[in-house]
Amino acid sequence: MGAEELLRRYLEQRKEMGERELVLDDLTVEQVMEMIGARRKPGAPAAPGAPAASTPPSPAGSDWRAAIAAAGAAPGPTPAATPSATPAAARPPADAAPPTGGITVGGGERELFGGPVASANSLEEIAALVAACTKCILHKNAKNPVPGDGPAGARLMCVGEGPGASEDETGHPFVGQAGQLLTKILAAVDLKREDVYIANVVKHRPPGNRAPLPDEMQACLPYLARQVELVRPAVILALGLTAAQGLLDTKESLGKLRGREHRYHGIPVIVTYHPAALLRNPAW
Repeated sequence: MGAEELLRRYLEQRKEMGERELVLDDLTVEQVMEMIGARRKPGAPAAPGAPAASTPPSPAGSDWRAAIAAAGAAPGPTPAATPSATPAAARPPADAAPPTGGITVGGGERELFGGPVASANSLEEIAALVAACTKCILHKNAKNPVPGDGPAGARLMCVGEGPGASEDETGHPFVGQAGQLLTKILAAVDLKREDVYIANVVKHRPPGNRAPLPDEMQACLPYLARQVELVRPAVILALGLTAAQGLLDTKESLGKLRGREHRYHGIPVIVTYHPAALLRNPAW
């Protein structure tokens, strides 16, 4: 069986398991290109039906993006280094473009629509609204709402996808294995969990821990937007693809969103892996 067929079958299996993005962190670019037929070792025969190579393999240290482009693909720009958190007073104007060419959502002024969510003046009021919410079907099977935890003056806000089984039981976000890892990650950069505001895009557990549906996310996003408005963190950390796409209103992949600074209503947003993904893939 050829390498292309093996790779195709492997990707289909990962897709069936519910993975929406694959990171080949244990393979070099040359190896991946060789697997898909874009590059071959010197003297190796072409895969059946594949066109003959028009250019020899590039030497070590050459621009692999140019090599991929020559093979018929168009890779994205080189990711920029992740910026460190800066005090609110030192941040650029809310309507300024992110320095790394990231996505900008909204401005720095209050932009929520009217209604009880926009008029909520505390995180406790938001929690009460979440507890009574029936805007989508998620509340029907959930044991407890999970609005979020943390102080109103937190400088860092972590946003995940949605509650899991442990969170549904307790009513608190990130308390399972992924939450324990998040606590360790925060401690590694000298942050106490109780000093960070932690929330999710959706506030009730999706059945079977599936990804939230678009209408479910849209129903919950006003709560998250008002939480951001009340907390006014210096930085938002989006944990995982669903959180990033929900906050930034985009369909871009996690790979393209990582390594860039985005803006959500004037607040810098940094995108990284969800702790649950790190548990499944320790090399990340």
